[in-house]
Amino acid sequence: MAMSKVVSMAEAIETYVEDGMTVCLEGFSHLISFAAAHEIIRQERRNLTLCRMTPDIVSDQLVAAGCVTKLVASFFASGSAGSLHELRRRIERHDPAPLEVEEYSHYGMVCRYQAGAAGLPFFPLRSYAGSDLPRLNPRIRLVDDPYGEGTVYVVPPLNPDVTIVHAQRADRHGNVQIWGISGVQQEAVYAAGKAIVVVEEIVDDDVVRSDPNRTLIPSHAVDAVVVCPRGAHPSYVQGYYDRDCAFYRRWTAISKDSGLLQAWLKEWVHGTANHEEYLDKLGVDYWDDLAVAPRLSEPVDYGSRK
Repeated sequence: MAMSKVVSMAEAIETYVEDGMTVCLEGFSHLISFAAAHEIIRQERRNLTLCRMTPDIVSDQLVAAGCVTKLVASFFASGSAGSLHELRRRIERHDPAPLEVEEYSHYGMVCRYQAGAAGLPFFPLRSYAGSDLPRLNPRIRLVDDPYGEGTVYVVPPLNPDVTIVHAQRADRHGNVQIWGISGVQQEAVYAAGKAIVVVEEIVDDDVVRSDPNRTLIPSHAVDAVVVCPRGAHPSYVQGYYDRDCAFYRRWTAISKDSGLLQAWLKEWVHGTANHEEYLDKLGVDYWDDLAVAPRLSEPVDYGSRK
């Protein structure tokens, strides 16, 4: 019988995230593991290369905490709620230190993960035609089409040392089920050397087997499973809790002031021992506005239609 892969968050980060690594922390608006990012900050990892589609708040926090020296990403914004001011300070003014950036389009990042997962030397795409990105990023290259006339842009594979993703649920062996916006979690896991999956809950094997279409990441691709309810806050988890849009709006004012940002990290991350303490600090009532009601399909009596 397969052994359980369930470990604590602290153990997962301590075991699989080392200084200098390339770390993918994916989740496209949905299912962003802020809890894992906060544990990386608590354990004071340094010189990381962070890979993310839409860097958003979690990237601002990791960079401000001194964990990240290079960012490989696309679409720099706070979940469409404003700018990421820590990133802007680093990129525009090198304040308090420069941040190396390797920028792609969303689809360019998808192609990089796909190439990494499939063991391909590159991945072709059309979407850079007419764009300035190839001029800014020399890793986006124009090559001859080997099957006909003309050229096509290509991007290199992306193979992180470790990928961290969030999901709704898994069994103890690491069969992971995701629904809603699935982003590139599956590709990012297969592209990585190691994979940590953070879930809202562990369910019995029979639950996973009863709905196999939701198993996007099978156990053979997973090294560790961390049970961390509400670990994606302030992003959301389909069927569990809603996106904390008010926090996203508040982040603009916090990140604009580097002093406020550092004070927030000191209080909410370094000042809490783990995600459970973070949740306790938010309070039970905080979740009332983020609760989601069941959305059950009702049978339709087609015989009654005329």
